[in-house]
Amino acid sequence: MGWTTVLQRKSAQKLARRNTSSRSFRERLGDYLASLNSVLAFPSYGYETADGKLFIPTQRQLFREFFSGLNVFSDRRKWVGFFSWASNLAFGIPLALFLIYHFSFPLLLAAFVYSMIILGTHGTIWYHRYSTHRGYRFAHPIFRFITKNLVVKIIVEEAYVVSHHVHHLMSEQPGDPYNVHGGWWYCFLADVNHQAVAKDLPRAQYERVAQMLDHTGIRLNSYEQYQRWGSIAHPLRTLAHFALNWGFWYAVFYLIGGHGLALALFGSCGIWAMGVRTFNYDGHGGGKDKRQDGIDFNRRDLSINQLWPGLVTGEWHNNHHLYPNGARAGFLSHQLDYAWYYIWALWKVGAVSSVRDPKAEFLRNHYAPWLAKKAADKQRALTPLEAS
Repeated sequence: MGWTTVLQRKSAQKLARRNTSSRSFRERLGDYLASLNSVLAFPSYGYETADGKLFIPTQRQLFREFFSGLNVFSDRRKWVGFFSWASNLAFGIPLALFLIYHFSFPLLLAAFVYSMIILGTHGTIWYHRYSTHRGYRFAHPIFRFITKNLVVKIIVEEAYVVSHHVHHLMSEQPGDPYNVHGGWWYCFLADVNHQAVAKDLPRAQYERVAQMLDHTGIRLNSYEQYQRWGSIAHPLRTLAHFALNWGFWYAVFYLIGGHGLALALFGSCGIWAMGVRTFNYDGHGGGKDKRQDGIDFNRRDLSINQLWPGLVTGEWHNNHHLYPNGARAGFLSHQLDYAWYYIWALWKVGAVSSVRDPKAEFLRNHYAPWLAKKAADKQRALTPLEAS
């Protein structure tokens, strides 16, 4: 069985052990997958046209939806999108102070490294491979806590995790929250327009959605709290987490390099927070087929292995879509994977108890056959010349 079905296999084993229903696993899995179609709030313009094709909203529709989604005065349950953008834009303050009062090229280099490499790699480690895909398991909650807070906090977990499950289920189809075919703005504004958890889930469905985050250490809202706040996490606990994390890291940076370093690194967080919103658009070729033979082996969607995101964060996106539940995505010699190096190091010292590493399966099922085909094609091309 391939790594693409590991999650289904694990779920099947768990359901079989429980033996709580006479219905087959296939039927229950079908219900679960079907439920993902409705876990996110629908935008006012919808996802589909009358004939089932992707509805592509105008920029005016996108921005109207966006500002409506930020309006916590009309509905407090919109707090996740508002908080995400308010906290992200707040990084503009330290960025401006750095540029005006503390600018230097060494600090600019430090900000670049922190934003491009450290924050990007941590996003892959924590939000992507652990929180969403559970590609590895921690041996003790303390190691989860350390990894979770290894950098300045930028993203609310539920805004990433739930919608990313839907993205993989419906990649590039109507309902994909950051569908590349919707355009650049469609993806950039997706966290407010398409990634919010639906506000009217029935109790059973909310509990299933909340279970997507129960391994992250977040204290989950009760169903009654969800009805009041429209979210899986409570806003006050989220605010406290961000405040403590920011205070800790500002103090650390200040002790290392004074206000100049602290302001530079915090300012770089804002740049990363804006840039990451465009990743899926670029990672799926901007809606064009840019896949290359011998590099991009997943052909179910337009995802590509981009050199820059791969080298600086380990995000080899086509490899990831081929094996979404893996703790590693860099399979070939040139595909550096800093996220995997961190996970592997924790595994070696016992801080991580298990990992899913699909590299051997990739080489066996995809790369070796491609090399064999390439050699055979070359031999066939040479045969007529040798015969003559």
